[in-house]
Amino acid sequence: MIGSLRGQLVHKQAPSLRLDVGGVGYEIEAPMTTFYKLPSVGEEIQLYTHLVVRDDAHLLFGFATEQERLLFRTLIKVNGVGAKMALTILSGIEADEFARCVAEGDTASLVHLPGVGKKTADRLVIEMRDKLRDWQTDTPTSADSTANNTSTKGATEEAVSALISLGYKPQEASRFVHNVAKEDMDSETIIREALKASVR
Repeated sequence: MIGSLRGQLVHKQAPSLRLDVGGVGYEIEAPMTTFYKLPSVGEEIQLYTHLVVRDDAHLLFGFATEQERLLFRTLIKVNGVGAKMALTILSGIEADEFARCVAEGDTASLVHLPGVGKKTADRLVIEMRDKLRDWQTDTPTSADSTANNTSTKGATEEAVSALISLGYKPQEASRFVHNVAKEDMDSETIIREALKASVR
């Protein structure tokens, strides 16, 4: 099992990134909550990882904090929640806010996440309440940094593509992005604002 990786960030386009570790390039999928904390391309980062082995692929997921990875691992144990949906959930809501929703039975907030209907929201609350009873806010790691994306070219297209990858329908993704996008925004800022708008 690959528990963590430290290396140079050589490419990032939500929700995927590539990390160079001693000359080996690892392709990693990460939730937007981790993307917001990534430094510029070329800098060194550490990510906590989880490997999913399927018949047709080995998928590596990366997280800025151990708590975020723990929540991902807890989510994929819930009946009907796979790695893709877990990644989408973590992209649409902060780990601490998700833990609050579960503790308070706030299914109304959870159903705003793409792919999460009323039944799934109820199941998440029921199956995860005990597991998240002692949830504690995590501390920042070396991956924490202010996102710095100097190129604004194609920012809206990248944002739309990222939302589609996270499970939004193309028309929904386009609508959310164009409702929040401004000329001086980079793609990660647009994605962040669009995700916020989608759960209101």
